[in-house]
Amino acid sequence: MTTDALSAKFAALADPTRRAILARLALGETSVSELAQPFSMSLPAISKHLKVLERAGLIARGRAAQYRPCRLEPSAFQEVDAWLEHYRHFWSASLDRLGKYLSAMPDEEPAAPPAAEREGRPSAHPRRRPPRKVK
Repeated sequence: MTTDALSAKFAALADPTRRAILARLALGETSVSELAQPFSMSLPAISKHLKVLERAGLIARGRAAQYRPCRLEPSAFQEVDAWLEHYRHFWSASLDRLGKYLSAMPDEEPAAPPAAEREGRPSAHPRRRPPRKVK
């Protein structure tokens, strides 16, 4: 199964553990063992998360003898940001139009309930019955 690069990035970002790893890497390059410390999972499990992030292009892993540093690949986030920018403009414009519409509406007091309901009598409109249970 092939996936496009943007889908791979979003799939990698969908997991909270991977997002936490990215947040830590935003502070600077670090080793796999240091990345694993705050999580209650094994090093192989962390390595699987790192492979997903690496395949998505969000991180790069190096090798210096036993030290395996990981770092963010900031350029990979540009594609995600560019995709989101289109929707950011859409929602901003939509919310601006909604705000203008709502501010143009006159302020009205809620209507009082019908007299029958105020007096405790049933209104002229029957209430809906709950659906019957099917056995």
